Amino acid sequence: MIPHAHSSRAAGRGGPTAKELKRRRRGKMDPEKLLQAMSLDEKALLTSGADMWSTPAIERIGLPSIRVTDGPNGARGSSLLGLGEASAVCVPCGAALGATFFPELVERVGVMLGEEARTKSCRVLLAPTINLHRSPLGGRNFECYSEDPLLSGKIAAGFIRGVQSQGIATTAKHFVANDAEFERQTINSVVDSRTLREIYLRPFEIAVKEGGALGIMTGYNRLNGTWCAEHAELLNGILRQDWGFEGFVVTDWFSAGSTVGSARAGLDLQMPGPGRFFGSALADAVRAGEIEEAEVDDIVRRMLSVWSRLGALEDPGDGEERSIDRPEHRVLAREAAVESMVLLRNDGVLPLDAQSLKRVALIGPNADRAQIMGGGSAALRPHYWRSPLKALREKLGEGVEVRHERGCWTEMTTPALPASAISGGEGFTVELFEGLDAQGPVEHRQHRQGSQMMYFGPPAEGLQPAAFSFRAVGRYVPEDTGDHAFTLVQAGRARLLVDGEVVLDGFENPPDRGKAFFSMASQEIEATVSLTAGQAVELEIQYAAHEAYVLAGVKVGHRPPVGAELLERAVEAARDSDVAILVVGTNGDWESEGHDRLSMDLPGDQDLLIERVCEANPNTVVCVNTGSPVRMDWLDQTRAILQTWFGGQEMADALAEILLGERDPGGRLPTTHPLRIEHTPSYGNFPGENSELRYGEGLLMGYRGYDSRHWPVRFPFGHGLSYTRFEFGVPEVSSGTFEQGETLVLRVPVKNVGDREGVEVVQCYVEPEAPRLFRPLRELRAFQKVHLAPGESVSVELDLDERAFAYWDDADPDFVKRREGGGGVANAIPAGSGHAHRVQAGWYLDAGQYQLHIGRSLADRVHQVSVQVTADAGPLPR
Repeated sequence: MIPHAHSSRAAGRGGPTAKELKRRRRGKMDPEKLLQAMSLDEKALLTSGADMWSTPAIERIGLPSIRVTDGPNGARGSSLLGLGEASAVCVPCGAALGATFFPELVERVGVMLGEEARTKSCRVLLAPTINLHRSPLGGRNFECYSEDPLLSGKIAAGFIRGVQSQGIATTAKHFVANDAEFERQTINSVVDSRTLREIYLRPFEIAVKEGGALGIMTGYNRLNGTWCAEHAELLNGILRQDWGFEGFVVTDWFSAGSTVGSARAGLDLQMPGPGRFFGSALADAVRAGEIEEAEVDDIVRRMLSVWSRLGALEDPGDGEERSIDRPEHRVLAREAAVESMVLLRNDGVLPLDAQSLKRVALIGPNADRAQIMGGGSAALRPHYWRSPLKALREKLGEGVEVRHERGCWTEMTTPALPASAISGGEGFTVELFEGLDAQGPVEHRQHRQGSQMMYFGPPAEGLQPAAFSFRAVGRYVPEDTGDHAFTLVQAGRARLLVDGEVVLDGFENPPDRGKAFFSMASQEIEATVSLTAGQAVELEIQYAAHEAYVLAGVKVGHRPPVGAELLERAVEAARDSDVAILVVGTNGDWESEGHDRLSMDLPGDQDLLIERVCEANPNTVVCVNTGSPVRMDWLDQTRAILQTWFGGQEMADALAEILLGERDPGGRLPTTHPLRIEHTPSYGNFPGENSELRYGEGLLMGYRGYDSRHWPVRFPFGHGLSYTRFEFGVPEVSSGTFEQGETLVLRVPVKNVGDREGVEVVQCYVEPEAPRLFRPLRELRAFQKVHLAPGESVSVELDLDERAFAYWDDADPDFVKRREGGGGVANAIPAGSGHAHRVQAGWYLDAGQYQLHIGRSLADRVHQVSVQVTADAGPLPR
């Protein structure tokens, strides 16, 4: 495929104005002078968005509008869910990037996404998402890096450094304890302060201190009773005072809830706009004497300072959204996919020997349309993508027959018709009208790639979000004769006509709310239409917005005629082939922003499909195309299992290269795969109830809980196999003792003793022998990825600073008073056992022996070294 580029003018933006050209000629703009030149109303205006994706401009002083874009796996541009005209590079999802254990690679990915953001005329990328995998059921787990704060923080820091090197600010999100989608806009996350500091705040701390994050996005949730967007201890205290953060704090979309409280707590920007609580409301609060104008100055100064550091005041972008498919971006996206895929099990069947193959069965609902990204705000329109079916057929060539069978249906909602199926690949022609009856002059014409269309904000210049309608028309040529199922999901009012006949009508009888479109759209309704293969029909979608919906959208789904023999055809294909490759998984309906998963089960009849295919062909490889762990009760029936994640636009080709042994699977598990959901440490405290989500497992979240309690798991944290073998030599430490302020260097010899080039991740877990306070048994404190040729050796160096041995102590400043100053009964009886309580909260070191466990995963530990911390110390610098 030849890389291409096209551009589209963003709604409401023209080319560079005379003022913009004049501003650029003036050179560097002084943020302080700009601030001093503003009126109170102008300053307040900057504290709220101008619209869905930009900040206001103040033309009087030459201050430009700054545009922002989602998201974590690509710079999407202004369209929601990638349903607009602009395309972007789609990199592997967050969990996949976490699985790379390779911050240096992720930094290069960040550079690429910074370049992509520039092509969308944006100077802020709303990423990375660094909440943690507290439960396998978290709806946005695929978007987050891992269950471990150190791994998540290191990956985030690399991502941030890369993006910001291109003059693009990042917004690490969602700050903090926003690890579930259940009641996400109202839930109260109840977390004890020690767990908060050691587990959930730690990734953000690393992102700020090591990554230099210029932006932080607050969560929708409350934290211990206070909304995150107005949490002074969180924003002004921990973020700014403890960590030295000098950037800006922005709300998640539509989450602001107060004016004075949020401003004084440390919030800078309400999005989207115009804002209800910031903007003019903040100016009114100053005039009412509720807040000082100097406090507004501080807010504006912080934002102007960031825009200045980025060079965005002089060059905010020209408003164009360009789609530039660069060959070097494809190469990097594929490398990231290869480095993320985790070989969970291999009984000698992988890599496949292409020379010995005659027939291959490629089976599964994700085999011909791999899920390359999750649902919600992370979704985008990729420059291009391929299916595993196409990639494998191309790799194997004409000499190998690759038979494909779907096996079963898995969709929560029926798949939309792709552009390739409509009007000869042109998609739908959309005519937009002012008003709700699709009458009068056509205000705008657009082309949409498929039968899912969504607008978040004005659909085009001059149209209001709740007062427009559209008509979308396209030709569909069926490939099969029989009863075709058409479905409709709507956020607003919609109907579907086939050859002029109303087939589905959501105007007259609007269906109830469902889970599509961030749980803001209706449930799916369905009807069947008898069609003849090769005979084109006209599909017409009629739509009218409705004020009850925050967004506007419609999805028409399609299912061709299928018999009950889907499963049997798959079994037959497996039986008649040299090897069966199953590509199973979820999709953007099951794993999405807006709702959590209900179980770890693969949707539909995929478990049965796997079992039957394995019975038919003992040489079966299962590729799990999900963003989170799933149950694998069929594990022992398989020869190999490969976790592909949502691997981005290059996932299919990366998968083909790994299956055929051209590349070593480079990923390691960033989250534990449990046997059952009932075994997870958060079980019983997830996703919450009665508006409260208790983090009852405390420090024992994720692998810390399984390991400390000696619970069995399906696959442990850090697990991942290679096609070659590595030997770890005896490790050495720079010193057998450790004191505050030092850095301990651990050197581990590693040699590739196999006959293939391969990848290994050296992991170090620290275990305190006699902790003063309760601590998890072992915790990841350092890791390093290496790529070695056959026979090659390297000495891996891992640095351990004081935080590798430290813990947070909440302290008890009133303890001494209670012991010594109260008199009465409290002093008349023995005090009881226990250590002396500290009076100042902070990070502390305990003197004593610590074991450094070196291995390939948490469970596969091959060496152990003892280190003596010589003296108690603390509180350490925060």
